[in-house]
Amino acid sequence: MVQYASPRLDLTFAALSDATRRGIIDRLGQGDTSITGLADTFQMTLTGMKKHVQVLERAGLVVTRKVGRVRTCTLGQRGLAAEAAWIEAHRRLFEARFDALDAIISEMQQEGHDGSAR
Repeated sequence: MVQYASPRLDLTFAALSDATRRGIIDRLGQGDTSITGLADTFQMTLTGMKKHVQVLERAGLVVTRKVGRVRTCTLGQRGLAAEAAWIEAHRRLFEARFDALDAIISEMQQEGHDGSAR
């Protein structure tokens, strides 16, 4: 099996594989907030929320800054262009394969090879 090394994609998709982390991204899309605010929003312990935020930080999706005793979270600047391009390339690949399969099935049906018993 061929394996491709793409640490950035791996980190991003791993980070986004969790519903809570996707929710955090959605929430931060509305504006910056503290880790405490996120923990309250998701009814989670502060320690649990910190772990989720760290995963998002490693992927570059979230940036935190500490001012006094408050750690504020904001969306990262890098966006998801590389991930969207990867998904689109694979969507086109699957679409092409399904189109080819549809063509084969149509050809077989036109030739009378529909698979029914005679």
